[in-house]
Amino acid sequence: MPTIRPISDLRNNFNQIAEICHQEKEPVFITKNGQGDLVVMSIALYEKQQALLELYQKLSAAEAESSSKAPKITHEELMKKMRSLANDR
Repeated sequence: MPTIRPISDLRNNFNQIAEICHQEKEPVFITKNGQGDLVVMSIALYEKQQALLELYQKLSAAEAESSSKAPKITHEELMKKMRSLANDR
């Protein structure tokens, strides 16, 4: 269940909000005048979400490339080509 706090808690109880973010590894939603306004989260959670987003973008690009009519080679052909390049060095 998400943690929702008023914006006054951000000023008055910052350490408590920071502790919640770190212990629960979840964002804290901050409201202003009863409406959602901000999201506070730990750097670790932010970096994890950014890494997941980057992974999803790469998977989407790979899927689009796979679906395209671009020429394709098999895994065996790729490995043969890579070994050949490595042996030439």
